Amino acid sequence: MKRKTIEEEIKNLLLKRAMTLALAESCTGGLVGYKLTAIPGISDVFNGGVIAYSNDVKISILGVSKFALKKYGAVSPEVAQLMARGARCGLSASIGAGITGIAGPGGGTKEKPVGLAYIAVQTGCRGCVKKVFFKGTRAVIREKCANALLKLIYDVLMFSGNKSGSEK
Repeated sequence: MKRKTIEEEIKNLLLKRAMTLALAESCTGGLVGYKLTAIPGISDVFNGGVIAYSNDVKISILGVSKFALKKYGAVSPEVAQLMARGARCGLSASIGAGITGIAGPGGGTKEKPVGLAYIAVQTGCRGCVKKVFFKGTRAVIREKCANALLKLIYDVLMFSGNKSGSEK
């Protein structure tokens, strides 16, 4: 029997919990949405996504504040969380997920090197953010970042279904 992909597992968990998902992607350029939309029937649970590559789109479409971008930078846990929240609210979904990072080969600094990304998931008033770092070509970094966000979405969905678990 063929093992289900993480995208299929996410779809099934969203269906089981009667939830919907929206995305805000920067460094992955829509790769997460691409992977999800390869799954037949995903439209039952996937509301859509925003490719917020520029700060202007982060501000105007996702509601990320200019203050947050100036204070923390586009590649920060704060902005990733605001992107996830903006996707959830703007696309009327139960869950919003966001990713911002530096895929390279340029654009990195000592403080924020190429391969650094922040991934976030927002469910109602709860949210989680994770820092990830990958090495490789631009394509490899984008792929690994997309997979990391899918894994975080899956983990949040698994936790949200565990009624015996305690929230932190």
